[in-house]
Amino acid sequence: MHLVAESLVPKRGREGEGRKETPLPDNKETMLGIIQQFLGYDRARVLCADGKVRLCRIPGRLKKRMWMKVGDIVLVAPWEFQRDERGDIIYRYESGELRELEERGFLAELKRAIESAGA
Repeated sequence: MHLVAESLVPKRGREGEGRKETPLPDNKETMLGIIQQFLGYDRARVLCADGKVRLCRIPGRLKKRMWMKVGDIVLVAPWEFQRDERGDIIYRYESGELRELEERGFLAELKRAIESAGA
């Protein structure tokens, strides 16, 4: 006789669970950026891969779920209007995902933008 029902015991290593696919920038609708400064409420100043600094909004669905800090690499979607000035932060990359972006060569553009902004 089993004391604990099998359905109550969590199954580990289920197929299809675990790692999610990392969202990649397409440089048309989305691009990489690095958070430079938080401006209060749900806004941040982000240096994007195209070399422009945008005022980006953190959507409510990400505010509490995904904590962000200055220096984090994020995925930015520029707005349809005021495309060069404003955008939305869609995703924050974690360390393992950053290694994957580096291997695929996506961080090279962002590094160039950071170097040109610092000069």
